[in-house]
Amino acid sequence: MSGEITAYIGLGSNLGNKQKNITKAIDAIASVKGIKLFRTSSVIETKPLADKKQPNYLNSVAQIKTTLKAVKLLKVLKKIEASLGRKISKEKWSSRTIDLDILLFGNKIVRKKDLCLPHRQMHLRSFVLKGLCELDGQLIHPVLNENVSVLYSRLSGKDFYFDENRPQLVSIAGVIGAGKTTLAEGLRDTFGFRLIKESYDTNPFLPKVYAGQKSLALDSQLFFLLSQCEQLRPENFSPDGIAVSDYIMDKEMIYARIWLDSMQFEIYRKINAVMSKTVADPAIAVYLKLSPQKALERIKKRSRPYELGIDLKFLEILFAGYEKLFETFNRCPVITIDADAVDFRHKQEIKAIAEKINYYLGRD
Repeated sequence: MSGEITAYIGLGSNLGNKQKNITKAIDAIASVKGIKLFRTSSVIETKPLADKKQPNYLNSVAQIKTTLKAVKLLKVLKKIEASLGRKISKEKWSSRTIDLDILLFGNKIVRKKDLCLPHRQMHLRSFVLKGLCELDGQLIHPVLNENVSVLYSRLSGKDFYFDENRPQLVSIAGVIGAGKTTLAEGLRDTFGFRLIKESYDTNPFLPKVYAGQKSLALDSQLFFLLSQCEQLRPENFSPDGIAVSDYIMDKEMIYARIWLDSMQFEIYRKINAVMSKTVADPAIAVYLKLSPQKALERIKKRSRPYELGIDLKFLEILFAGYEKLFETFNRCPVITIDADAVDFRHKQEIKAIAEKINYYLGRD
């Protein structure tokens, strides 16, 4: 077909014979004049979004080539949905015999009430990205300008959605010297994010711990824990604003394993487990990945008195802790940035990161 465009369609069903519904929908799409079915991904089972009390879904992705315009393709898909018994419902994410969504239409970007390209939340759905990766892992998202394999890796197998009722907290993580505070301050100064800074300067125990007084390590950890629980209380967040913290609360367990002996650690672990349930989870995390050697170079340059005793071995253990944390972290999407390749003092770099953050929060 001349003038054809490659498009990707998401298919889902959680009512009736789900596999049969998907098969029928694929056959119906392939039979339309102006559409050539190229290939389909495997069918996978997923849980309903937002923990809705519904049957699980079967999902797949179809790759097509078409001469139809995007608007016409959407009409065709709606007609197929109706023919397969889909009922129109005002309920968000209601159960359905079949759901057909245009995920990508070439590199076209459209923002209309009835048509949004690329699909507005496809980058938050592991089940969509997994199917796309199976078909073409190097496929580029036209807004984020990153391939679907990278987008899939940010979700650790979980599915997310825009939630205006959730605190809009951006947590920045990384080893000492990665640029967490510089980036957080840049997001505040350039885009008006409310800044939440870790209480390094007011922790009276921290300098002594770095100086070798391990007996004060538990006091230092509890100081940070109490401070963060106060800062991250859900009621502290405005529904119409974004807050950015220059730390992620989960990293306290990394430090606890480094500083505390076995008895202290067990006490701290139990307290942390209780208190961490009282704080807001991040809506998105930004992991600034910096090698221990580069981190040590930066620490030496900034010459903070209590950091002078930090050595490479300590940073290697810290780095390994962060790597392990984000290997399986799935409470929110995680954007990983090579902190050695980005200068967070430059507004253009801050802008690029902020645009990604806003897109993941549905505020672009």
